[in-house]
Amino acid sequence: MTPKTIRAWSAIHKWTSLVCTLFLLMLCITGLPLVFHDEIEDALNTEVWEPAHPQGALLSYDEILSTALANRPGEVPIFMSFDIDRPVVNVTTGPTPDAPGVKMHFASYDHTSGNLVPPKTGDGGVMEFLLQLHTDMFLGLPGMLFLGAMGIFFVLAIISGVVLYAPFMRKHEFGTLRVTKSPRTKWLDYHNLLGIVTVAWVLVVGFTGIINTLATPILDAWKNNQLADLIEPFEGTGRPETLSSLDEAIAKAVEAAPDMTLQFVAFPGGDYSTDHHYAVFLHGNTPLTEHIVTPALIDAETGVLVNLREMPWYNKMLSLSQPLHFGDYGGLPLKLLWALLDLATIIVLGTGLYLWLSKRQGSSTRNDPVEAILSEEEAP
Repeated sequence: MTPKTIRAWSAIHKWTSLVCTLFLLMLCITGLPLVFHDEIEDALNTEVWEPAHPQGALLSYDEILSTALANRPGEVPIFMSFDIDRPVVNVTTGPTPDAPGVKMHFASYDHTSGNLVPPKTGDGGVMEFLLQLHTDMFLGLPGMLFLGAMGIFFVLAIISGVVLYAPFMRKHEFGTLRVTKSPRTKWLDYHNLLGIVTVAWVLVVGFTGIINTLATPILDAWKNNQLADLIEPFEGTGRPETLSSLDEAIAKAVEAAPDMTLQFVAFPGGDYSTDHHYAVFLHGNTPLTEHIVTPALIDAETGVLVNLREMPWYNKMLSLSQPLHFGDYGGLPLKLLWALLDLATIIVLGTGLYLWLSKRQGSSTRNDPVEAILSEEEAP
């Protein structure tokens, strides 16, 4: 590599790192507990709930829906979801089908009795706060897109760091730590070693994080393309005054995809459905396909199955990237690995910031690794 090329890559690495470091530190720190969000919530939920009739028959979904609406007069159903590990049906209602999240009401019902299930004691909203901060910094879509831009800078910083690693390590063995040298040299070696060891992981987390920040545009693209094609024959029909049986709609969807599992139902008029249809979402049953959902559209007036169509590739990419971002594919062992790599990345970011600050505070260029490389390149 020529001196000019090395200086160019060094500038890219320095400025892309400086732009994103503080935000990446925030993401790494908030992301660490989020990796274990299931385990933390289970540990903090000290109250053990039991269904009213553990061996009894389950109520119909229509009965649960009627109970939920009776508890929230004047509201309409928006979503219905289902707990995996207990007989609980969750119903989200709101003043209108397209109500914003802050106006939605979420309640859980015993599938064996219709009784309200008390909320989990949980963590007092700490995990929800961390997730919101990690996702969009409480700024909505602009915050998500901003963090996506920081992710792009982060990926550029990683790539440029890898490019600079080869000439820097030319005269050193892999894993060299010059702990007897100056503090700046010692932390430079830690920065380089941890950076190159974690490079594959940070690229995976960086790319999946960027994809996750595009969740809203990806959903909009699906609605404006695939979903729009499906509902074109129903344009102008409006929301039915009386909805057909929810149980029959779910049964039609499950019958059309017998190798899939029910995940949630979006009622007519919401973001995930149309004005005239139930959207019944199902997912696969393998560790990989359980994160990929397929919607079945059921006419909410007649109960007829209109279409069952796989999500487009960009929705599948989003569905796969979300759990991978938090190491949610391989159980606790993978989460522990994710946590260790997250801590290593925090050290890389912190040492990078230290190296820049120490140089600005008057350190000699003799300790500048780039200048050291250039002096070697320019030597006769």
